[in-house]
Amino acid sequence: MENQDINEESINNQEDNNVQNDTASQDNVTATPSAEELLAEEKDRYIRLYAEFENYKKRTSKEKMEFFQFANQEMMVSMLGVLDDFERALKEIAKNGNPADLQGVELIYQKFKNKLTEKGLKPMEVRAGDSFNVDFHEAITQIPAPSEDLKGKIVDVIETGYTLSDKVIRFAKVVTGN
Repeated sequence: MENQDINEESINNQEDNNVQNDTASQDNVTATPSAEELLAEEKDRYIRLYAEFENYKKRTSKEKMEFFQFANQEMMVSMLGVLDDFERALKEIAKNGNPADLQGVELIYQKFKNKLTEKGLKPMEVRAGDSFNVDFHEAITQIPAPSEDLKGKIVDVIETGYTLSDKVIRFAKVVTGN
């Protein structure tokens, strides 16, 4: 009887092992991806890599364009002082100078200003009575407003502001009323 029990036990163990082997082989079948799944996965990886590369190309070309656009910004900022000196000289020559001298200096000033404008430099249009905007103006001082309508607005423009390709490179220096 004992032999029969041992025999039945070994048969039961073998059946359990067979059932476990069957489930393990089914797991192995589903775990190995098919050729279509591998192809879809590689295609997805390729599309993502391609999109990433396209974004990289766009970003670097945009950075390159910005670099060329603002490469001469430092030179333009240094030329603004010369432009201001020309404007002051024109005012002084107009007050008490020779008209021929005024005309010659004005021609040089216009030529210089046109060359800077060709490179993207634009003066800001700021007038007395305009609203004060921190994005474009720098308040040097505040004075009592000469009239009620000038409170919180620009009373006088001390120095012209300039933009280079829609980027402010020098804020307009203004006096505001309070």
